[in-house]
Amino acid sequence: MLVDVAEIQIQSGNGGNGLVSFRREKYVAAGGPDGGDGGKGGDVVFVADSRLLTLMDFRYKKEYKAQNGGDGMGAKCTGRSGEDMVIHVPVGTLIKDAETDRAIADLNQDGDRFVAARGGNGGWGNIHFATPTRQVPKFAKPGQRGIKRKIKLELKLLADVGLVGFPNVGKSTLLSVVSSARPKIANYHFTTLEPNLGVISVEESKSFVMADIPGIIEGASQGVGLGHDFLKHVERTRLLLHLVDVSGIEGRNPIEDFDTICEEMRLYNPELAEKPQIVVANKTDIITNPEAYEAFKKEMEDRDLLMFEISAVAHKGTRELMAFVYGCLQELPVPEQTVFEDVVETEERDDSITIIRDGDVFCVEGRRADYIVAHTNFSDYESLQFFQRSLRDAGIIDELEKAGISEGETVRIGELEFEYVK
Repeated sequence: MLVDVAEIQIQSGNGGNGLVSFRREKYVAAGGPDGGDGGKGGDVVFVADSRLLTLMDFRYKKEYKAQNGGDGMGAKCTGRSGEDMVIHVPVGTLIKDAETDRAIADLNQDGDRFVAARGGNGGWGNIHFATPTRQVPKFAKPGQRGIKRKIKLELKLLADVGLVGFPNVGKSTLLSVVSSARPKIANYHFTTLEPNLGVISVEESKSFVMADIPGIIEGASQGVGLGHDFLKHVERTRLLLHLVDVSGIEGRNPIEDFDTICEEMRLYNPELAEKPQIVVANKTDIITNPEAYEAFKKEMEDRDLLMFEISAVAHKGTRELMAFVYGCLQELPVPEQTVFEDVVETEERDDSITIIRDGDVFCVEGRRADYIVAHTNFSDYESLQFFQRSLRDAGIIDELEKAGISEGETVRIGELEFEYVK
């Protein structure tokens, strides 16, 4: 079974903590601070790998975490950086933020890389806090926390050419005739429930990949049948072969069938309707309504659409069609990697502050406030002074005053409570 959607949780590494340390050597009575910085946390990186074909592995493993950075050491030594978590995905994987369903990267070339969550920076050691008036800083900064987020992976079939058309028009038959693919074939609708891939060899070292996209029915753009599952596989192809059953055996109107498929693709994604397509009139060896077929040919000609006449079962015109398709592909650009936007910083490292009043207690919520508390050594006077300045610099004091706080009232940040002093 083709597994083309998976949801996982990723977490980048925390930065290592800075160290409070002082130089202590023989004959050195009072050495200065020498606490080193923490190491950077590892990133979470997605890499496109052409050896992978499905997202099956992500059904069993759901959490991926990068390594934390090492803590700072004495003698001004920086902690070791955490190792990245490298996640290999098939070529053609679309990466989305699961919370917003926004696309953040499209990895469609072998080796494409995308950093989905950056590791936290290491905290500063106490060597950074030494000043002429503060010669013995007894505090350091902890490392920045890593980013935790849910990621949605979508694998859209990678093929140069997509076969589209109503069910039972001969797409699977054509694919089996021109390639070594062996799709399930029978004379009933919806034989194909998953896309089938075939490599088409035109000449030596001249080949392309063609996909038999499962049949599309009227209403597919609204999700009727397996509409959305079918249509999303068409998006990535460079060229469409639009197969139409012109035999008249089922009493269908080929012009109406052609227009219905085009409209469903347009409703699902207007760009699909603009893709280059070749009209393929199939089953021309068993035409039962010549008038309808001639009307179809004239309509395609009036629309300036290129049409090929074939019979997939009889192998009539199939080689010529594949050769022509290969020539067309040489003129069409290969899609490049698209990075939509890196929303990690804006979504996960939000510095906004929220003040909530709970009786006489003013609760301060926000990552910035938590970060300041985590950076403070409350047993050290100089660190407390640094804490007060950080609250004011971050705008927290201004927000508390706007919320109506008075002298002596209680402020709560996480589990920390203290009296407000103006």
